[in-house]
Amino acid sequence: MRMTRVRRVLLGAMLGGSLAAAGCDGGATAGASGTGGERAATAGAASGAATGATPVRFADYDGGAVPGGPGAGRHYGIGIRATAAAITKMDRDIGPDGAELPAGTGSVAEGGALYKAQCAMCHGVNGEGMAPAFPRLSGRDPAAEGFKFASDPKLPHTIGNYWSHATTLFDYIRRAMPHVAPGSLTDDQVYALTAYLLAKDDVIAKDATLDAAALRAVKMPYADRFVPDDRRPNAPK
Repeated sequence: MRMTRVRRVLLGAMLGGSLAAAGCDGGATAGASGTGGERAATAGAASGAATGATPVRFADYDGGAVPGGPGAGRHYGIGIRATAAAITKMDRDIGPDGAELPAGTGSVAEGGALYKAQCAMCHGVNGEGMAPAFPRLSGRDPAAEGFKFASDPKLPHTIGNYWSHATTLFDYIRRAMPHVAPGSLTDDQVYALTAYLLAKDDVIAKDATLDAAALRAVKMPYADRFVPDDRRPNAPK
């Protein structure tokens, strides 16, 4: 009984507070400071002045004006402004057509030695991976040939049977690998690793050497099974 009564009291207090905030406290305290609706309108105006109206566009959003923030038009003082040099250092994406590929060269043999030293610890000696954290890279299962993943999603997805572009392999290795020091590989090393992994899945010859032109010319075995997404957010309808 006691807990039930406490719950009723708390619920009443919460409900009363909610109604008061909405301007629905009626005339119980109207004589002291105007109607509840007037007080709610005043509170709303004050809140709006402090935080600003909800912006119509994200570009108009003022993070400093939120409750508890440093104030409208002010900053939190966290981080530093990105310099042109810092942006250039991070702006290294390689698109599917490979237009942004850098100068450099690397062979399958060089990539094999590098893979053993920097990649095998996570992805396995033969690219078999360590599930679930580190996915399988190599070893095309004959049962998966023919792009049969829709009928059996458990079939192993590897570079040779499920990557649409060889250039994006270079892009990912360059930006995200090795796991303990992403972005630390030279462009020559990335070309070498890319060559090794492609050769491992019989996409290129075992004695191949890759540079920008050679990598752009590589066609993945199932590239035609992928449909380009040509949607544009601002395209006329």
